[in-house]
Amino acid sequence: MRSMEIEVRTGTRERVHDITRECAEFARECGGDGLLHVFVPHATAGVALIELGSGSDEDLLAALGDLLPADDRWRHAHGSRGHGRSHVLPAIIPPYATLPVLDGRLALGTWQSVSLVDLNVDNPDRRVRLSFLSGS
Repeated sequence: MRSMEIEVRTGTRERVHDITRECAEFARECGGDGLLHVFVPHATAGVALIELGSGSDEDLLAALGDLLPADDRWRHAHGSRGHGRSHVLPAIIPPYATLPVLDGRLALGTWQSVSLVDLNVDNPDRRVRLSFLSGS
């Protein structure tokens, strides 16, 4: 297994951040066939495979806003208003995804991108662990 960590700056607003390029570069460096596991070691972020740039990312944030409103209902209540919802997010959008890699290339669907979903406006810096598993 090969593994590396990338740093992602999500800033101080809710964000769907594209990490497809970094994932593809790591898969290419590893070469061959295998699985790329993408993991966010944070209690308040997730990894989603979604079409980006066509409005789907904004739609996802809007849907999460409806499902997990940034208000005072959350028992986990430190940080900004509604912070507790960020701790519920990984139960809905898991903090990991596993992707097939064929001949050093991600085998994603035509419109799929790998994204980090972050509703936590209190933590602008994220880490993402990329691990490549192969049989050889």
